[in-house]
Amino acid sequence: MLADAPTSGVEELVRIDARAANKVDAIRQVGQLLAAAGCVSPDYEDSMVARENVANTFLGAGVAIPHGLGEDKGKVRRDGIAILQLRDGVEWNPGQRAHIVVGIAANSDNHISILRRLTRLIQDEARLEDLRTTGDPEDFRRALWADEAPATTAAQPARDYSQTVSWTLDYPTGLHARPASAWVEAARSSGVRLRVRHGGESADPSSLIALLQMGLRCGDPVTFSAEGDKARPALEAFVARVRSLSGREKADAERAAQKASAPVQGWKPQGEARMIAGVAASPGLAIGTVHVLAAHDLSVPDQPCDLVSGGSALNTALTRTRAQMKALIDDTTRRLGAGDAAIFRAQAELLDDTDLITLTCQIMVEGHGVAWAWHEAVSRIAGQLSALGNPVLAARAADLHDVGRRVLAELDPSLAAGTMADLPEAPCILVAADLSPSETATLDTARVAGIATALGGPTSHSAILARTLGLPSVVAGGVDLLGVASGTLAIVDGDGGRVWLDPGEADLASARGWIDKLAAERASQEAERGQPAITLDGASIEVAANVNRPDQVAFALAQGGEGVGLMRTEFLFLESGDTPSEDEQAAIYLAMAEALDGRSLIVRALDIGGDKQVPHLDLPVEENPFLGVRGARLLLRRPDLLDPQLRALYRAAQQGGALSIMFPMITSLEELVELRARCEAIRAELDAPHVPIGIMIEVPAAAVQAHVLAEHADFFSIGTNDLTQYVLAMDRQNPELAAQAQSLHPAVLRMIAMTIEGAKAHGRWVGVCGGIAGDPFGAALLAGLGVRELSMTPRDIPAVKARIRQSRIEDLQALAREALAARDVAAVRALDKGGIGQDRPGASEQGAGAPGKAV
Repeated sequence: MLADAPTSGVEELVRIDARAANKVDAIRQVGQLLAAAGCVSPDYEDSMVARENVANTFLGAGVAIPHGLGEDKGKVRRDGIAILQLRDGVEWNPGQRAHIVVGIAANSDNHISILRRLTRLIQDEARLEDLRTTGDPEDFRRALWADEAPATTAAQPARDYSQTVSWTLDYPTGLHARPASAWVEAARSSGVRLRVRHGGESADPSSLIALLQMGLRCGDPVTFSAEGDKARPALEAFVARVRSLSGREKADAERAAQKASAPVQGWKPQGEARMIAGVAASPGLAIGTVHVLAAHDLSVPDQPCDLVSGGSALNTALTRTRAQMKALIDDTTRRLGAGDAAIFRAQAELLDDTDLITLTCQIMVEGHGVAWAWHEAVSRIAGQLSALGNPVLAARAADLHDVGRRVLAELDPSLAAGTMADLPEAPCILVAADLSPSETATLDTARVAGIATALGGPTSHSAILARTLGLPSVVAGGVDLLGVASGTLAIVDGDGGRVWLDPGEADLASARGWIDKLAAERASQEAERGQPAITLDGASIEVAANVNRPDQVAFALAQGGEGVGLMRTEFLFLESGDTPSEDEQAAIYLAMAEALDGRSLIVRALDIGGDKQVPHLDLPVEENPFLGVRGARLLLRRPDLLDPQLRALYRAAQQGGALSIMFPMITSLEELVELRARCEAIRAELDAPHVPIGIMIEVPAAAVQAHVLAEHADFFSIGTNDLTQYVLAMDRQNPELAAQAQSLHPAVLRMIAMTIEGAKAHGRWVGVCGGIAGDPFGAALLAGLGVRELSMTPRDIPAVKARIRQSRIEDLQALAREALAARDVAAVRALDKGGIGQDRPGASEQGAGAPGKAV
């Protein structure tokens, strides 16, 4: 039976007791209903099916809301709602069965009231059950339209408390999670009862979910009201706090707009693909379907329990999760700033939301287990947020799912989610809030084509590792990334720092052509990768590779590497859940030396601290670990870490090979002297051979004192990533500073030149392996400054060698002089007349090369 009489400006179509073979059949049926009524073009049903392939439209409680792709709004002729009642139901997703399918076609906001009504309806199980079995289409009309309160009534003002203040919301992106969490905090500390109203919708501002469910947009008029003792001053203080957020919200929106409108380097789409702007971290272009880390559906067992024991378990889980979130907020504040930490503050607020906790308890009362009840409550409310018709608020559903999984893991550790084992077989675009270095290092490149993270910095070790793996990567894309549905087709541009969503066939073909072009250029360089990097006038530059494990050596050599300029030993500690023993370390160092077969090997001693934290080392929490106990400072304070590593290194040296030891983060002569003394004591104890001992130049103090340190160090390796950070006083992981924290800054280049001059005083050689060493233009500039060794990610070797072979050393020296005299980074970059290469922020990690090079 079909009812099609329109009301309230929206075409309503209801089919009672329908049958559907499967989900796609159900979607096509509602699409056909809309097309038959003239609401949409005949091919709109294809758009609805396509939307389901990239975004799950199951709301929960047996209700699904299929609709078309955003780019197909032009196929909607007038607004319409089509309802399919499936008494027997149809499987929508594994474990999810739909009995009411509501197809939506809309070019306006008319459907939002229907979506809001649906989100309330799915919490009314009795009403839903009636709708599943009714034979009267009017029941659906009453449930979704007739029972809706008028937008304004004479009695509406009575919903306000006695004291009122009116305001027009001026947040450019509306009331999303971050400012809403500030409203919640202000409301809870006010000491009075508060209410927020917009038209016929009102909410308690102490509930984050209630606020978000209002779906407030920029320009919406709202009324704040209060009652109780001292209601007026409390209300005015609350409104003052609300208004004080406007400046920050407008500034953030302006920054986001500037980032999004910045000139796009490299490949550009011609179609209507949606773009999320981030920061370039690892070059290249990758195409794949999105896989959101830890976003898969969980199969939560339902083990009924009484409300007392279930409530106690839930309270314990919430308490533990709050502690986790506090640690995450503190860490994010330290690394990225309070603005990014607000993402997690908003998530933490959800742990105290009374609506969420009450719904969980209600579900437990119905006879369900606490874990199942919590998961169901999260799913229902996240579904409500997704259905509000506001993409910013829909993305907040991801926040709820994220924090919900944390609580779920505390309730049942077996439900901890988010492992790399969840990756699909086909190459995907991995989307995550952030990735740890160990997570990135263990990625399967056969299953991951590219990476996009909401947080992170372009010179973080995760970004560096992505480059090592040859995975195009974009970081600092913001929380909008977390709202992208798994299965969405995407293109990651690691050169331009952009993620393009839902590209059309023409753009896909263009992107594939671009990838082929890059591959052809690289093939030309790789054909000569085995040739040494000797300039046209005979100057030789050694090119080495940054390698972490013995099994990576073969690839580095195949790319033309002439040795290992940096072995980062911290990953032996990061990749395992425990500290490797002396024997385990010795075996790895020996395996590395054997794989190199006599070629140079520089092993950096444990470099922990800053952005590399190892839980099992029980290191103290520091306010600013980049300025705290890291590198050499940590080693000198922790002989339990230093001595076993030195013994392992000297034991490996006894077996042969050109092994050298390098110490990180040296800031004073005293540190170097003490470390050398410790090396000599252990060498003598083992009767091992002498090996060259070098240091990293990563802080201005070391560069300025290079002429003093060179007397006691056999070689220098300049770590330009950290040196840039300390010279410019910019956290190299802060996405907002990424465009400024660049190693081609003249101040950084002057520090490099100063280091080289200091090394010459004692005939020491100097290597460089920060971001600019792996970039062809940066490598050429360094060679002109006097660097004679460059170590980099293996994939960068062919291009760097090709650039050096095309140059004359006298021309590179003239280039270096011009760069040192330049006023800013732009002026330095302008010196690259050929336009070959750029200062890619995540190019590689600091490193060094083989001993014995002449300066």
